[in-house]
Amino acid sequence: MRRTTFESYATAVDWTDYSQVSRALLVFEDFIRYYRQSGWEGNWLEEVSVKLERDGLSVDGRGRISWLRRPVTTGHLEKLTDTSSFLAELERVSRTIADDPAAAIGSAKKLIEATAKTVLRAPGVAIDEHTKVPALVKQAQKALHLDASSVTPGPDGTDAVKKILGGVASIAVGMAELRNRGYGTGHGQASVPANLGIRHAQLAANAAITWCQLMLDTLVNPAAPWKKSAVPAHPQARTQTTVS
Repeated sequence: MRRTTFESYATAVDWTDYSQVSRALLVFEDFIRYYRQSGWEGNWLEEVSVKLERDGLSVDGRGRISWLRRPVTTGHLEKLTDTSSFLAELERVSRTIADDPAAAIGSAKKLIEATAKTVLRAPGVAIDEHTKVPALVKQAQKALHLDASSVTPGPDGTDAVKKILGGVASIAVGMAELRNRGYGTGHGQASVPANLGIRHAQLAANAAITWCQLMLDTLVNPAAPWKKSAVPAHPQARTQTTVS
């Protein structure tokens, strides 16, 4: 009966919705605390912790669950077409971050590339498949009016936001450079990079996800500046007709 009740609850959760997942994690915390207080023995908590870590979560000594890295919310991707490449790279980043840092870094770079191409395809921008990631990042941000040269009203046009956007762009480019310097898979390295650890994989994943989330949120937001039609600054004056 307990298993059926839990399965019914789990089925009702939209696991692509960050807010719903966060609420579900509170339920999981209650389960962990209850079973610990009940004196359950064995390594069940370790097994739970390992599985949560694979999904970017950690459990502290009090049974509190927190994100090691916040995931990209993908629920709104149903509004887009051809997102298979993006979803595949997102899954690879999550799956390899704990066990294969180099693979996670390589996948994080590909995640940025897939996101940029998803963004550019939405408004119908032509894509050269040989374009490097720095150029793709620049083109994608320009397409969504998220570059320093865009003139937009409201907070998007302030110097403060433009500084943040410039920093985010640098994050995405730096992520690609990290992989290209041999710390990520994709170049057929002769040996495993020295001193590469999980913290580097987490840094790469967090950097990639920060940029990708910004781009996807802006892409599907109906109020985003790039979706607003331009209004002439000086509307043409009406001409008066003289009736004879």
